[in-house]
Amino acid sequence: MTRPQQARADAATATLDKAADENFPVAPFFLPRAWRDDLMAVYGFARLVDDIGDGDLAPGGADARHLGLEPGQSEDRLAALDALEADLHRVFSPTGDGPRHPLMRALRPTVRRCALTPEPFLGLLEANRQDQKVRRYETYGDLLAYCELSANPVGRLVLQITGTASPERIRRSDAVCTALQIAEHLQDVAEDLGRDRIYLPAEDMARFRVGEAELAVPSAGSAVRSLVAFEAERARALLDEGVPLVGSVHGRLRLLLAGFVGGGRAALGAISAAGFDVLPGPPKPTAPRLLREVGDVLRRAHREG
Repeated sequence: MTRPQQARADAATATLDKAADENFPVAPFFLPRAWRDDLMAVYGFARLVDDIGDGDLAPGGADARHLGLEPGQSEDRLAALDALEADLHRVFSPTGDGPRHPLMRALRPTVRRCALTPEPFLGLLEANRQDQKVRRYETYGDLLAYCELSANPVGRLVLQITGTASPERIRRSDAVCTALQIAEHLQDVAEDLGRDRIYLPAEDMARFRVGEAELAVPSAGSAVRSLVAFEAERARALLDEGVPLVGSVHGRLRLLLAGFVGGGRAALGAISAAGFDVLPGPPKPTAPRLLREVGDVLRRAHREG
């Protein structure tokens, strides 16, 4: 392997390795190999988009070079997102030389095999463009509209890859994905504030008499804890809508979807166990807690199915 080829491989590997840090299993071992490959291809795109939007690309500028950016544009997040969108269109184009970035080249067989459409991928790109321009959300409805772009496309892609998409399943998948996004926002309040972003709705902050100054301290006071508990309960209610989704499928897919719902419940459980004090750092669930939550989701899905 030449040095440029090795650099491309290293950049792709660094992105995909982040799957281990997610609240839910991305492509667990028990799935058929084809599903695992397709899910990791989609994850690679979604992770790359987020890394561009957050300024967390691997050091060295390899990703920018793959996307054809000039050296002076390597720190321009909007330019990088535009370049990635152009590469996405190459994924879907039946002509031309194909995509440039190694993660996009890996995505192309999945798109063709599963007959995926551009819309979910474009939604993820638009969510990250919004992150560059919108730093605060006034209402819960505004936050849900953001999650429609930033989170829900992922669940829809999972259903399409597994050939199980239907209007009812998409509706319930959207609820689960929005809940997972809210849970992640709650875990990352301090980190997001460091990036000058607040995903707690301003109307809720006012209701609980929480100002931005109360989020910029080492440990949360009672008002912040009450606010986080309120948002966590909203996320839990959305996750409950996902239990019938789990019960509507069978076999290994049921276990995968239970992992998504159980992962969200475990994340919320970790937040609760921390007394809803998320400011010292992201509360993370333990492996035993995750397994218990997945088992509980499977039992509930069986009873309600």
